[in-house]
Amino acid sequence: MARAKEAGPKDHGGVRARGARVGRRGWLALALALGLHAALPPGAAAAGAAESASAPAPAFAWPQGARAAVSLAYDDALDSQLDHAIPALDRHGLRGSFYLQLSSPSVARRMEDWRAAARRGHELGNHSLFHQCSRKEAGRDWVAAHRNLDTTSVEQMRDQVLLANTMLAALDGRQERTYTVPCGDTVAAGGDYLGAVRDAFVAIKVTGGNGVIDAMHSLDPLAVPVAAPSGTSGAELIAIVKRAIERGTMVNFTFHGIGGDYLSVSAQAHEELLRFLAANRRLVWTDSFITIMKHVRQQQAGKPATP
Repeated sequence: MARAKEAGPKDHGGVRARGARVGRRGWLALALALGLHAALPPGAAAAGAAESASAPAPAFAWPQGARAAVSLAYDDALDSQLDHAIPALDRHGLRGSFYLQLSSPSVARRMEDWRAAARRGHELGNHSLFHQCSRKEAGRDWVAAHRNLDTTSVEQMRDQVLLANTMLAALDGRQERTYTVPCGDTVAAGGDYLGAVRDAFVAIKVTGGNGVIDAMHSLDPLAVPVAAPSGTSGAELIAIVKRAIERGTMVNFTFHGIGGDYLSVSAQAHEELLRFLAANRRLVWTDSFITIMKHVRQQQAGKPATP
């Protein structure tokens, strides 16, 4: 996604009081789940743990009764992702999504490492061949002239994005794919190119928002907003997840460097987030973006959730 420095999301404090609309029972269940006992309204603690067990399920059905979903994604095919992110995910038994810029030196040098990640259940996603971004935007001096989206036609982008799908299939043998738009820029020379490629993807990520989805049933799977943390602490990342739990929706993280490279989040902050997710598997469903979005599409179509 974007390579210009982005400010990390701030801690908004997890659950906020919503008055009678939530109710004492709902408050108790969420506060117990999130470890925010101090946020309970007066008298709620007296209700006891029995009420939390009968708390209503969230409106959107997640697998195995989870209250929210988390997608951990990583852009640009960076060495720090192979060296730090994937080993950490594997230690905690979590699956991530890695959006490969196919021209990245890391893909050429470490192709077998990326194949091995796919064999262990991680998603290899499409991030285009050449990471074309608009050079006219502020702070985009790093965009090479021959990779300027402003001078690349819609037809050229279509051909390159579809070819990237073919190359990814050669790496992992899979046919279904998701896409993350480089820099969030979709307007090529001649118009918006997403319309020319959208049918090739289960879901597409775009920039915008804080990564927490407001409502799942109205979410467009081909325009899913993401958060791109940079320099963000583990506590701040966990606070974002807690907001998704409060809403009963999902959060989409798109990282770049982990403990290195650029737009980096420290290995420690990343580890703290993974530790929280692993310790709260029954509360938060963490999986690859494609798996989560296939479930979302199923639910939006009115089909029952997978047990």
